[in-house]
Amino acid sequence: MAISTADFKNGMCIEYNGKLCTIVEFQHVKPGKGGAFVRTKLKDIKTGRVIDNTFNAGVKVESVRLESKKLQYLYNDGADFNFMDNDTYEQTAVSAEMVGDAAQWLKENDEATLLYAGDELISIEPQMFVELEVTHTEPGFKGDTATNTTKPATLETGVELQVPTFVEIGDILQIDTRDGRFIKRV
Repeated sequence: MAISTADFKNGMCIEYNGKLCTIVEFQHVKPGKGGAFVRTKLKDIKTGRVIDNTFNAGVKVESVRLESKKLQYLYNDGADFNFMDNDTYEQTAVSAEMVGDAAQWLKENDEATLLYAGDELISIEPQMFVELEVTHTEPGFKGDTATNTTKPATLETGVELQVPTFVEIGDILQIDTRDGRFIKRV
């Protein structure tokens, strides 16, 4: 559906130069001399790159309707990650390339949000906070809690991150998936 620059809203998805982009920020500008224009910041959905662009006022662009679905992650069969819709029990196989970095936060039976533009899958977002078990870490020393020191730990999904020295093997940790930061021991 074609929309005018007057209909722009933050978060709206448009097609620009053959790429799907969301509008991060826009500003209508009416200079004293010359025609009005719209200054925008567009974020490429696939790459995450932010592009500055200027549209003349009244220009038509294609609007894209985004739909998000919450699906349950079932298992990885080596090539694909398999998800299930809890309402219809329909299973969806997604390639490992499409899952990308989200794979390090996916644990069986956890929910993930799949973002679609029409019928095309655009991205997969794990839950904001996940709880994962520590499978390997060096032992901490008694009384070594006075400083803000950290040590590497490997979690059950295979991801390695820095944790406080009091964390032991078998502990369940809450992790922020946006930046891979340790939040707390559960």
